[in-house]
Amino acid sequence: MKQKILVFAGSTRQGSFNGRLADTVTRQLREQDVEVTRLNLADYPLPIYNADLEREGTPVQALQLKQLFHEHAGWVICSPEYNGSYTGLLKNTIDWISSPVKGDPQWQDALKPFAGKVVGLLSASPGQLGGLRSLDPLMLLLANLQCWVTPARYALAQAHEAWDAQGQWMRERDANGVRAVLEQVIWGSQRLPR
Repeated sequence: MKQKILVFAGSTRQGSFNGRLADTVTRQLREQDVEVTRLNLADYPLPIYNADLEREGTPVQALQLKQLFHEHAGWVICSPEYNGSYTGLLKNTIDWISSPVKGDPQWQDALKPFAGKVVGLLSASPGQLGGLRSLDPLMLLLANLQCWVTPARYALAQAHEAWDAQGQWMRERDANGVRAVLEQVIWGSQRLPR
């Protein structure tokens, strides 16, 4: 049985470097015979989380995302950096997915989509730090939800110069940095209990 890995970016902007990084990661994982789902959060639009809205009923998109996150043993998140942290889109998505659905035997446990998942963190930016400052607060959020975050992380600096016209890596350090994260996600998601 193939390993199931979920890959997504914390941005829905067309031309996002993190979206491009998620596409590259998806290709690399498939080359290693891993079953990959490339999630685009734009396909699951959600309102800003609000308990009053939730009382009216959990949006169907949130329920679909709960299932999608739950059925993958490992995830790779490509996180843009906004003001030294991860995006509001990413936080809002996680808030909806982690909110329990009262009376629902499958989703009344808020941690069910998260607990035991192995998560690799990447970021990309045209700047010198590559979005690095988004990764520490994201790691803390995911650890609080009982995810296993890989020790290896990678921030892709000067992302506008990272790929050639065919979408291949221009710099060996980037190829190696991303590969190290993917190897740990694959290794951990095969071995750690869920």
